[in-house]
Amino acid sequence: MDKLEFKGSWNEVKGKLKQKYADLTDDDLKYAEGQDDELLGKLQKKLGKTREEIVDMLKSL
Repeated sequence: MDKLEFKGSWNEVKGKLKQKYADLTDDDLKYAEGQDDELLGKLQKKLGKTREEIVDMLKSL
């Protein structure tokens, strides 16, 4: 998997995720550079999707 690259656009992506999945919290979406695996793990657990599904979803936003 390539590294997720959000940087400046993370707030926009986070807003879109919160609109689509109302049960996500700020803690679920806390992202720090280099912690891609932790973020993906939280989203996998919360949304019940595979890692690949999460990555594809994030890239499409």
